[in-house]
Amino acid sequence: PLSLGAMLPARGTALCSALRRAAPCGFASFHCSARRPRGARVAVVLSGCGVYDGTEIHEASAILVHLSRGGAEVQMYAPDVPQMHVVDHSKGQPAEAESRNVLVESARIARGKITNLAKLTTVDHDAVIFPGGFGAAKNLSTFAVDGKDCKVNKEVERVLKDFHKAGKPIGLCCISPVLAAKVLSGAEVTVGHEEEEGGKWPYAGTAGAIKELGGKHCVKEAVFSLTTFYEAHVDTKNKVVSTPAFMCETELHNIFDGIGAMVKNVLKLTGK
Repeated sequence: PLSLGAMLPARGTALCSALRRAAPCGFASFHCSARRPRGARVAVVLSGCGVYDGTEIHEASAILVHLSRGGAEVQMYAPDVPQMHVVDHSKGQPAEAESRNVLVESARIARGKITNLAKLTTVDHDAVIFPGGFGAAKNLSTFAVDGKDCKVNKEVERVLKDFHKAGKPIGLCCISPVLAAKVLSGAEVTVGHEEEEGGKWPYAGTAGAIKELGGKHCVKEAVFSLTTFYEAHVDTKNKVVSTPAFMCETELHNIFDGIGAMVKNVLKLTGK
């Protein structure tokens, strides 16, 4: 991989020189945070970079912030496969004659520090979390095209089954609960509400699809009120934790806090 020095001008500002001195071992070492007491080891599985054809970036960032606050040791993974298609996010339309790789695009979010999903094992991790974004329904599965008849990427299916069999928690947000509903028959998950309610829950139809996939859908909130807080659903039997995130049209801080509830419960289930 390119060193940080190779990514900077040969000559230039004092900042460039300082960065070279700070990262003599390359970009990966520059990315690493300070050492801390070891907490839960959590794998985060990405599906590209960008809400319409990959990982929802705000969700991924929120997960990483909450895991950091929880003292977790994080490693990011993605499958080494082509994206279903590439979307021009400025237009919300597919970009013709363009192709991208899920692992390569996910590396943007991971700041280069990412591993092929084929190498993810339960031996090395205490929990796994899947952010949302259409990539979960396009690149990690075919749900966006096939609905209840979808297929799940073989490595994603393996990871879900392995963590479930090992009794290790699985975290999911936004659209990614469909993966657990498909692979883990009878798992309880949430994507929020089951009615659109005037556009507040634009993807409410997903709740019905989850039932058709063999899962159980549990209604949860994504905003604060006098009677409800930012919610995550905890399936204690299967150790599956989910939260609606961007399935709801709400302010970003509500999304952030709902994801925090999911992460907190995942870490709690690890027992560390």
